[in-house]
Order: sequence, then structure tokens, then C-alpha cells
Amino acid sequence: MSIPKEPRQLMINVMYIVLTALLALNVSAEIFNAFDMVDKGLVKANAALDSANSELPAEIKKSAEKGSQFKTYADRVDLVTALSKEGSDYVDGIKSYLIETSGGYEEVDGKQVLHAGRDYDVTTRLLVHDGKGEELKAKMLEIKDKFLQFVDEGDRASFAGKIAINIDDETWKKGVNKKANWADFTFGHMPLAACMPIFSKFTNDIKSSEAAVLNYLAGKVGLTEEVVLDQFRVVSSPVKSYVIKGEKFETDVFLSASAGTSSNTGIKISVNGANLPVGTDGSAKWSTIAGEIGVRKYTAVAEVYNPVTKETKSYKSEFEYEVGERSVTVSAAKMNVLYIGVDNPIEISAAGIPSAQVKVSMDGGNISRTANGTYNATVQTPGKAFIKVSAPGITYSKEYRVKRIPDPTPLLGGTLRGGAVGNGTFKGHTSLLPILQDFDFDARCNMAGFTLVRVAKRQDPEIAPNSGATISGNARAIQNKAVPGDKFVFQDIKCKCPGDVAARNLGQLVFDIQ
Repeated sequence: MSIPKEPRQLMINVMYIVLTALLALNVSAEIFNAFDMVDKGLVKANAALDSANSELPAEIKKSAEKGSQFKTYADRVDLVTALSKEGSDYVDGIKSYLIETSGGYEEVDGKQVLHAGRDYDVTTRLLVHDGKGEELKAKMLEIKDKFLQFVDEGDRASFAGKIAINIDDETWKKGVNKKANWADFTFGHMPLAACMPIFSKFTNDIKSSEAAVLNYLAGKVGLTEEVVLDQFRVVSSPVKSYVIKGEKFETDVFLSASAGTSSNTGIKISVNGANLPVGTDGSAKWSTIAGEIGVRKYTAVAEVYNPVTKETKSYKSEFEYEVGERSVTVSAAKMNVLYIGVDNPIEISAAGIPSAQVKVSMDGGNISRTANGTYNATVQTPGKAFIKVSAPGITYSKEYRVKRIPDPTPLLGGTLRGGAVGNGTFKGHTSLLPILQDFDFDARCNMAGFTLVRVAKRQDPEIAPNSGATISGNARAIQNKAVPGDKFVFQDIKCKCPGDVAARNLGQLVFDIQ
């Protein structure tokens, strides 16, 4: 049986457009669901191609028996299917390795989902750093060239456009964000779940190319002139399966094995009872405004007229898409307070909004985007600060309190807070350190200085000022005089923490020598 070409290629192109549109969005749970929907659609399309491609080789060989001049085309059939299997197995091997390496699948709400669908380390490491992505590119180009070798030399120039395999090796060189190569552009920092539809698309390209070459061989042995399509499947390929309220929902509805104007097979397509104009490639376009929020369903019907049997058959399928609203969430990654003198990590998520359209600013401080997609806020004055997020159709502002870093605790040797202490232990510690306890930020305070006072029985107090954290000079000499019954006081303890203009006073520590 013959396999039409143009509608199938349109399906693959639209599926790829869906994936590209989804990647422009911030990755939320809904988007990962959409990735899964696209991947499953491509996998089903691949299965349909396998089914159709499996029937055609025998038909070609049988038709070639009509004359010895057709034997050369029949001999190419098994080579075409073997090349397709080799390429598909290669792509599936990479896909399976990524899944297994990242933990395989797990059951969530009764469904099997990727254990590490959000992980982009494994894809970046294998496909970019380890060179597997560039190897994949070379393999796809090699397969494309080999498919063309099965076409007569005089037909190759006109037939080349029917080979679905297409590697764009130019766009990545012109992008604003510099990429090392095609693999980095295609897979770099790409979540595992987002890569699955890409691999399925490559597999689909291989199988579609196989179908195109088999159809070419079928034509050469006179098969396509005798056969009309009798197996059909309705497919809906939305530009976006998750849309924002007020946006237009648009999808291509077509038969996966449909014929264009070159076929005398008549096709009619309707959605929700309304007839749609069918294009020259056998597909129809339907659109509607996304009104109510939630999952929306629609029904597509395709009627096919068989010019041989004079029969009209109807094929019906139901599809769905989800309507959501734009929303923004801003949260401090560590505390709901911004501290002076340190970087304050801020996490901002904007569901349903392309990241390029999200604008972040700050009143009362400065905010900048980090390499991993989060933000850092810095502040200088106690009081209040406001982080603002704006995007088309939404404006959001969140208030934060701004505080100085809390006072550190002065500890002798970094451990002792005063009280009774052994004579040897006291002498063994040679520094007084300001320690930030229970503070989640990476900050360190510096000791400016203190005064050490020794109060011995029936003696006048001995006093020695000391600069810095290390006990030295007269202060160290006084410390070494410690005997049981003495009292030592660290007073006027001063330190400076990040963001401090002047030193802060930490009070005093009192030790009773045992």
C-alpha cells in the first residue's frame, strides 16, 4: 500500500513547533505534562508509520514481478527498512540510556512518569560534554544521505526535499547566547522530559524518510497507480496544548496517512460539527479563543471518499487542551527577610509566561539574575524593599523587611560563652571570635577588639586592651596569670559584620577560673 507524504511531514513539523513553543515557557508541572503529551503523540505516530511501512515492502516486491526492469527497485526495499531500523535503534538507544541513567520511571497518581524529568545535568553531560549530541547529528546526516542513495541519480535533486531528516546547523551560530555547537544549542541545559519529544521527532523523521523512499520505489514499480489509501487515523497537533486565558488556541487536524491534491481520495474534516477548509496537503486548521479556565475538549471528524469502492467512511476522535492563567510567585530562598551585606537568593516563578517577557526590578535595593535562573537581591538600608515582576497582562510586587545581620555571639576559642572554666582550658584558648549562630547565609563577622580585665583576690584589677580577635601582648600576659579563684572579664567587645558602617558592641563575657 502507498503511504502519503505531505500530511505526515506536516504533522511532524507541527509537533516540533509545539515543542519549541513549550520550551519558551517557564517549566512548570503543566508544561512537563504538555511535553509528555507531545511525546506520546509522536510515539503513536511512529507506531502508525511502522504499521504502514511494514506492509509496503511486500507489495513493492510483488508488483516488481511484472517485469525484470523492476528488480533493481525491489532489491533496494530490504536495505531501506534495515537502514530505518538501524537509525531508529540508535536514537532509541540514546533515549533509553538517558532514562536508565537518571533513574528510569516512577509511578505518580497511577501513571508512569520519568523519575528525573526536570533533570538537565544528565542530558547536558552526555549529549553536550561527552559529544553524544554531535555524534547524533552526524548519524542523522549520514542516514539522510544513505536514504538518497536508494533514489535514482536523476531523481535525487527533486526528491531530496521529501526526506524528512533536517538538521539545522546554522541557527545556533547566529543566536544571542553563544553556544559551543549544534548539540549545545539543542540539548544544553534541556530538562530530560523536554528531550524525549526531540528524540521521538528524530525517530519520526527516520520513519517518515523510510516511507518516502518506499513510496518512491512503489511508484517506480507501478504500485502507486493501482492502490488507494484504506487505513486512516485522525490526528490533532496543537501549536500549544496549554494556553493562557485570552490567547488563541490553534491546532492542525488531519489524517496521519492522508493524501494531498495529487491523490483522488476525497477528504472532509469538521470540528464540533463545523466543516473546515482542507488544504492541498490534506490538513485543516481550527482555532478558538480560550475563554474559561480548565480542560476543554473538542471532537474532530474526518470523512474519506474511496474513488475505487465509491464508499465514504467517517473517522471520529476526541481531543483536549488546557486553559490556564498567568501567575507570578516570588519567594526568598532562605528567609522572608532581606539582610544587609549578603546576597539574598530570590526564587521567581512565572507560570504561563515566556521567560523573555518577564521583567524583574527592585525598590530599595538591587536584584540580578544568576546563571541557574534564580535571582540575588542586595540591600544597604534597614526598612522595607519591594521586588517587582511585570509581564504582558500581569504586574506583581512583594514587600520584604530589610534588616542588619543579627549580632554574633562572642565565644572564647569559638566555643566558650563564659561561666566556670578550668584554669588550663582558659589559658589554652588564644582568640575571641564573633560567631553567627543559626544564620543561614554565608557571612562572617570580624572582631575589632576588646578589653580584658583580670580580677584576682586581694589584688587590684589588671586591665589590657586588645585589637583584633587574637589575644596578644598585655592581654595574653594577663590571661597566662589565671589561677583558680580569678575572675576574667572580656568587656567592650566590638566587631564588624558585612554591611556595617561602624563596629557594633557585643557586651561582655565573664569567666570564673576553677
